[in-house]
Amino acid sequence: MRLIKLKEVIQKTSLGHSSIYKFIAEGTFPKQVSLGAKSVAWVESEVDGWIVERIEERG
Repeated sequence: MRLIKLKEVIQKTSLGHSSIYKFIAEGTFPKQVSLGAKSVAWVESEVDGWIVERIEERG
């Protein structure tokens, strides 16, 4: 299991940080994991799964 920071999430998804946080608030993007007082990361496999779901939605 690998944790990735926001910069890599942005690179993987081609989304901006505000879009990522908007989708999290809507419950449509994986939630971040708190690493400390001011540090968060995402589980890479969850982000990859979200990308696969978007691809599968193309029909």
